[in-house]
Amino acid sequence: MSVTDGVQRERSEASSMASLVALVRAGAVATLTGAGVSTESGIPDYRGAESRKKTRTPIQHHAFVTDPEARRRYWARATVGWSRFRGAAPNEGHRALCALERGGHLAGLITQNVDGLHQSAGHRSVIELHGALAEVSCLACGAREDRETLQHRLLLLNPEWVERSAELAPDGDAELPLEWVRRFVVADCLECGGALKPAVVFFGGNVARPVVDAAYAVLARARSLLVVGSSLTVFSGYRFVLRAKERGIPVAIVNVGETRADPLADVIVSAPAGDTLRTVARAVVG
Repeated sequence: MSVTDGVQRERSEASSMASLVALVRAGAVATLTGAGVSTESGIPDYRGAESRKKTRTPIQHHAFVTDPEARRRYWARATVGWSRFRGAAPNEGHRALCALERGGHLAGLITQNVDGLHQSAGHRSVIELHGALAEVSCLACGAREDRETLQHRLLLLNPEWVERSAELAPDGDAELPLEWVRRFVVADCLECGGALKPAVVFFGGNVARPVVDAAYAVLARARSLLVVGSSLTVFSGYRFVLRAKERGIPVAIVNVGETRADPLADVIVSAPAGDTLRTVARAVVG
C-alpha cells in the first residue's frame, strides 16, 4: 500500500466512524449483536478468521431432536465446555452498549448470542433471538432446569469429566475424541425421564414467532439499525436489515470482515466491536 493509499484509507475510516457516531447520537438505535461482540470475552464464533481455519459442523436441530447419539455428542462436549463458557465476562463492547442504553440512545437490543453477557454487563432489556444456554428444557414434557444444576448432575454421572479439558468451541461446545464421547452418560429430565435440550435455537431450527415479533417491534420505533459483530449469513439476523431498508431507516454495520448486508449498509466500520463501541460511547455519552 502506498502512502497516498494509506492516507485515503485513514480518511475513509475516520469518515465512517464520524458517520457512526452521528447515527448513534441521533438516538433510537435498534441494535443487533452477533458472536463478534463476544469473541473478545474468549467465546469463539463460527465464521471469524480463526474459526474458518477449522473444519467444524455445528449441531443441527433435526439431528439433536431425533438422534440419541447426536445428543450424546452434544452433551459430552458441552459438559467440558460449560465451565469456561460460564466463566466468560463482559467486555468493552458489552459495557459500551450498556452506557448507550443508560443514556437513552437505544431503541432496543436484539442479540443472536446465547451467552447472557449483555445481561451480565447490566443491560436492562435484551431480546435473545436464539435463546440462552443458561437454561435447558425437556423435549417431552417441557420442564425447565437451570443449566448449572444440570452440569452438577452430568458430572455425577460422568465423574471423570471433572478432569476433562479441551479447546472451547462456539456456544459453549468443545472438541472431544470419539472414544470419550462413547463413554458419556446423558442426564434425563427429572420430571419425566425425557431428553433434555438447551433452550437455544440450533442450526436448522426456527426462532419463535413471538421473539421475532418483539424484535420487529424494536425496529418499528427505531430511527436506525446498528449491526455489531455479525456476518448476517443466516436469515434470522439478515431479516432485520431487510426490514430496516423497507422502513427507509439507515443501517450501520460494525464487523471484522465482510457481511451479507454490506451492499445494503449506509455506514460500514470494519473493526473489532469493543474498541469501536467504546469510542462511540465516549463520543456520545462521555
